[in-house]
Amino acid sequence: MRKKERYEKVIAWFRENRPIAETELHYSNPYELLIAVILSAQCTDKRVNMVTPPLYRDFPTPEVLAAATPEVVYEYIRSVSYPNNKAKHLVGMAQMLVKEFHGEVPDTLEQLVRLPGVGRKTANVIQSVVFNKAAMAVDTHVFRVSHRLGLVSEKCTTPFSVEKELVKHIPEEDIPIAHHWLILHGRYVCQSRTPQCDECGLKLMCKHYCQKYKVSRTDRPNEAGAAKK
Repeated sequence: MRKKERYEKVIAWFRENRPIAETELHYSNPYELLIAVILSAQCTDKRVNMVTPPLYRDFPTPEVLAAATPEVVYEYIRSVSYPNNKAKHLVGMAQMLVKEFHGEVPDTLEQLVRLPGVGRKTANVIQSVVFNKAAMAVDTHVFRVSHRLGLVSEKCTTPFSVEKELVKHIPEEDIPIAHHWLILHGRYVCQSRTPQCDECGLKLMCKHYCQKYKVSRTDRPNEAGAAKK
């Protein structure tokens, strides 16, 4: 299956079977999502959603959080991964929002990555979810699923190289939701250690599955006719 055809089939399947896909982080405004995404690094969304309600309540604006200390914030987030660093990042992020961005979350990659605790992946999440921009955040789920499905080649060994390949082939209007398609598929179906291949509607389009189980071309959707020609 050629790459273009693979992308078309995978996207068509997601459009039909996952028409609604969105972040599982709880938030009510861009500032809260920024906090949640910073906390979600190497931590589950479930855990983040457990600690953010009191954090949002007691630090409702960047100005309030900027006036706090990392030691105080640490007590709210001590159950997430790397709480010491993240507490420093949250306070530093809030201080920069107040000082340089009038308390508003910026909408460009260049401005977002200047914030403490915000790397390219986090910046792309904010751009995609908040501002509906064609930004593809590549986390471990997106990285794994993209390779298994055959959407990217083995030469794509970094998140940035995967991001560039996905953005190149996915229609611009689909990129914001495609980010969630791949994350949720990796989280609940195409899991790292125990992929649920029997339950996966994409298995006959999946390069990894077809190679592992030696699925012939005639068994793959819309290829039987092509193989006979």
